[in-house]
Amino acid sequence: MKTILVAEDNESNYILMTYILKGKYNYVRAKNGQEAVDAVAKGGVDMVLMDIKMPVMDGLEATKTIRETNAEIPIVALTANAFDSDRQLAMEAGCNDFLSKPVSREKCLKAIAQQLGE
Repeated sequence: MKTILVAEDNESNYILMTYILKGKYNYVRAKNGQEAVDAVAKGGVDMVLMDIKMPVMDGLEATKTIRETNAEIPIVALTANAFDSDRQLAMEAGCNDFLSKPVSREKCLKAIAQQLGE
């Protein structure tokens, strides 16, 4: 089973993601961008669901940092900011896809499967 890193500082959003992923994927959590960078560097993660607004290091900065050493891992931005400019910033930072919160289970699983080539 593939492992997805859920980079999410908000407890209720993280719990929602665990319900979406449960039974289909293993998941681990990072509560801020720095933890996400460290978790990807450590290995064992197949994909990242990256919240954009987080403490310590935001999701865009974390994505840029991850991309310096790992160009392959799929990163999907998850954000409450649904403007085209937010999507563009996420893609420029190195995200592979962009989902607006609140995300539906169907849309999220479809994006994950697409990024993992399933």
